[in-house]
Amino acid sequence: MNTQTQAIAKPTTKLATLIAVAFAGLMMITVAGHVQAAALHDAAHDVRHATGFPCH
Repeated sequence: MNTQTQAIAKPTTKLATLIAVAFAGLMMITVAGHVQAAALHDAAHDVRHATGFPCH
């Protein structure tokens, strides 16, 4: 006996996901806007080195 199950996304799930992503994005912008420029540069610099991207 084969039974097929079809998943249907609820609109509230999509709305909750959209709100969560928007909140995370706003928090990243807020944190990046208030951090000292040198700290932000150092963090980006470390990420470039960690991924093997040449930056010098």
